[in-house]
Amino acid sequence: MSHLGIQLGLSSLWAFLVSMFAVPSIIYIAHLKNMLDTPNVRTVHESLTPRLGGVAVFAGFMSALTIFADLSHGIQQLLAGCIVLFFVGLKDDLVTISVAKKFVGQLLATGIVMIMADVRITSFQGILGIQELPIGISYAFTFLVIVGITNAINLIDGLDGLAGTIVLIIVSTFGYYFYEYGGPNFQNYAFVSVCVIGGMLGFLRYNFHKASIFMGDTGSLLCGFIVSILTIQFIEMGLKVGQPFASSAPSVAVGILFVPLFDTLRVFIVRMMAGRSPFSPDKNHVHHRILAMGFQQISTVMLLGALNLVVILFVINFAYLGNTLLIIGLVGFSVLLSFLLGVYQSRTAQQRVAS
Repeated sequence: MSHLGIQLGLSSLWAFLVSMFAVPSIIYIAHLKNMLDTPNVRTVHESLTPRLGGVAVFAGFMSALTIFADLSHGIQQLLAGCIVLFFVGLKDDLVTISVAKKFVGQLLATGIVMIMADVRITSFQGILGIQELPIGISYAFTFLVIVGITNAINLIDGLDGLAGTIVLIIVSTFGYYFYEYGGPNFQNYAFVSVCVIGGMLGFLRYNFHKASIFMGDTGSLLCGFIVSILTIQFIEMGLKVGQPFASSAPSVAVGILFVPLFDTLRVFIVRMMAGRSPFSPDKNHVHHRILAMGFQQISTVMLLGALNLVVILFVINFAYLGNTLLIIGLVGFSVLLSFLLGVYQSRTAQQRVAS
């Protein structure tokens, strides 16, 4: 096994152990100080549960990355952004903060990474006939991508182990390609990936089934931000290294993020069609719809994880088709999936009326 492989393994193990040993203390303190999440309209859980799991993931991720990884090529700025978002999420989990303050936190974290480390999407790689982006548009688009992905991960965090499982699948996929093809400029991001994997596995030990703790906004903002930066670097790697998917990297990245992106876009469109704010809470997420079909929480998580894996395998195997065809395929599949969920929903509603 290579020296790099051993280092990656050690950093993942470190993050895992720190996270796993931190969770019981966090649960204990949360119960002691009554910092618990009360069940509400949107949630599926019934009991009072602490929602500070992100603290453990952050502790594992942060310590492993600073001990084992080389912090050049934007990793240092990524960590700085993570610290900003960690405190925004933590405050939100403890006392709830306004959307505006959350947005400022995201703006700050994104600014650090974009401006100081120049991590941004520089080209559309031929999508809609667009290649290189002017710098202003590049910054604006990158900001939208980061905020969009961060919030997509935040929104999917609705069942025990769901966000954690989806993040694991996404980060593992990106991590593998950074490790294999990253070269000196992008290989460091394999460390980011394995540190997230370790921290997340330690947390999922307590969250996957009959959760005794939730990730909370601390965790979902943090993971969403990290996933968005990995996505951008993965797309840029296709451009600069030409490996492994060259100019198809943007559509492959969309496929890798399929479940959170599909869920967010679908929910926003459904809400706007009903004349409501896209941000108004409801039980219309994919996981709510699958639960309504009679699936258990754990099988819903497995089903969505499997769905994401299938789409990832599809985009990886058909990357040679190029961006346009892949995106048409993904959109077509999304429409079909939405249609199936919609048909089932109206059928169950009819059955309820009939009974």
